[in-house]
Amino acid sequence: MAVMKASAKKSSGKANAVKGSVVILLMVVAMVGYYYYLSNKGKENKAEQVEMTVAQELISRNLSTNYPPTPKEVVRYYSDITRCFYNEEYSEDEFKLLVNKAYELYDDDLQERNEYGQYLIELSKDVEYYKDNKIRVANYSVSASADVDFFKDSGYDFARLYCTYTLVSGARRQPVEEVFLLRKDESGHWRIYGWDLAENVNIEEAEE
Repeated sequence: MAVMKASAKKSSGKANAVKGSVVILLMVVAMVGYYYYLSNKGKENKAEQVEMTVAQELISRNLSTNYPPTPKEVVRYYSDITRCFYNEEYSEDEFKLLVNKAYELYDDDLQERNEYGQYLIELSKDVEYYKDNKIRVANYSVSASADVDFFKDSGYDFARLYCTYTLVSGARRQPVEEVFLLRKDESGHWRIYGWDLAENVNIEEAEE
């Protein structure tokens, strides 16, 4: 009987040792599996970010909480949307969302002068013409911050700056310089009041 008890204790000790090894092994496997899950989750998130199109990135900006802080940044964001219109691929719904973003940057007076429905129609025609004729907006350059002209008129704060767009059609490259005029609204946001070709704008007359 004594021998049997001793043998039982010895077997029990081996069993405990085996159980302990199994537990440790399971813990290691679980830790490796969790690390693998986190690593792949991070890769999936990065892949999702990489797969986002230019149009989707522009549309994803919430202008209620992340409105461009300066006149220069407003024109930059507007120009990014403009390049997207003429250069990128997007769905019909995405096109309308891009138009909405551009329209949000407009001053109230500019919106009144460009009724949304008509603006959408005219812009659609313009984009179609550019794409049919294989004309792209290769890049753009906005005035340096130091070159932004700030002034007051009729109690409003205005800002004037230049933006040069480079149009490309085949081997031909054509720079187009435009003057943007922005007005600060009651919320302190700079809105696009209007723009025109630089050659059509006489700054001295505009300041009088």
